[in-house]
Amino acid sequence: MKVFLASILLFTLFSFLCGQAGSIEILILFRVLQGASAGPMIPLSQTLLLSSYKPQRAGMAIAMWSMTTLVAPIMGPLLGGWITDNISWPWIFYINVPVGLLAAMVTLSIYARRETPIRKLPIDWTGLGLLVIWVGSLQIMLDKGQELDWFGSRVIIALAVAAVVGFVLFLIWEIHDDHPVVDLTLFKIPNFTLGTIMLALAYGMFFGSLVLLPLWLQEFVGYTATDAGEVLAWVGLFALMLSPILGRYMSLVDTRWITTFSFLVFALVFWLRSQFTTGDSYWDYSIPTVIQGIATATFFIPLLGIILGGLPAHRIPAASGLSNFARITAGSFGTSIYTTWWTDRADLHHEQLVSHIYAGNPVTSPVIQGMQAQGFSYEQALVVINRLIDQQAYTIAVDEMFRLSAWLFLGLIVLVWLVKPRRGGAGGGGDAAAGAH
Repeated sequence: MKVFLASILLFTLFSFLCGQAGSIEILILFRVLQGASAGPMIPLSQTLLLSSYKPQRAGMAIAMWSMTTLVAPIMGPLLGGWITDNISWPWIFYINVPVGLLAAMVTLSIYARRETPIRKLPIDWTGLGLLVIWVGSLQIMLDKGQELDWFGSRVIIALAVAAVVGFVLFLIWEIHDDHPVVDLTLFKIPNFTLGTIMLALAYGMFFGSLVLLPLWLQEFVGYTATDAGEVLAWVGLFALMLSPILGRYMSLVDTRWITTFSFLVFALVFWLRSQFTTGDSYWDYSIPTVIQGIATATFFIPLLGIILGGLPAHRIPAASGLSNFARITAGSFGTSIYTTWWTDRADLHHEQLVSHIYAGNPVTSPVIQGMQAQGFSYEQALVVINRLIDQQAYTIAVDEMFRLSAWLFLGLIVLVWLVKPRRGGAGGGGDAAAGAH
């Protein structure tokens, strides 16, 4: 409990300092510290929550916890967009302060007298350092690759080498250390491995699209940040309605069927999005998000059951922490990959479309002449046409990204049926609860 409370308070402090940052370098520093302080929050929140429920109600506990992962994508874009449009960006961080203080007070009031026994174990500083090096190097490489011309840059090459070497050394060290920061032996358990892979890949695509869609709406459709947030907020309609129901009755259904259904719905959602044009209506953009709420509700809870199901009680916290680390890291990588591929594909389509603009072209020449008749110079007319080409190039590219995601979600269904079945599909919840006590 003390670690969880400290995590909340440090996250709140660094959120305030992010709002106070006077430069981008200071902001990045406090964002890194904010993320580091938030690391223990997710696995410990699961452990504390499950410790408050009887094992037979663990499925409902997991469902209630999963709803928090649904509220964030709903309220984040909507509230963040409104704050950006109507106040100023520092308030995106300041708003965490009262929420964090309230969460700390509630945690203290509930768990102050329920602290678990404390065991002092050595901290694997070497493993932690190697983890930071390879994950950080890979993340920066993905973020900066396009800007620095990928492997044409010595910086990118250095980052790639650091990521590979750091990862190899990390694996070697963690396998042989007596108290590893990451329990890699969990990957010897097939269901944990498959569940974590599916969670990471699916969340990477989910979160990547969560970033890509509002970017496209704002830059090329003309939506404000608030309007784009409203489109994404519709995911909560079915997600919040179905999560408690699923948590109550999940033990009666094979979780593989629920997960398969979720991936099929995700594939449908991304296929619908792959048909987007810049002339679509608000509801054309929103309906797929409404449907996505069904997929989201049937996504997190069954996968947690697969990941945690059947694990010994003492391994639940480590398994929860590792799977959540994989999910969050995949979400970060997914964002970088999606935005990079989107830009690369848009550049390609822009080049292809521009090749049709030349003097004497029977389509473009009358358009340019008409614009010149309205007072535009030849150069101004070309600027307007280039903007229209940009709009179409990025729209084609975003449709391609969504279409690729649809096929990848269909491919994930193969992994679902490699999972070994367990009686009482959500059994992982019961075991997790037992482990939390």
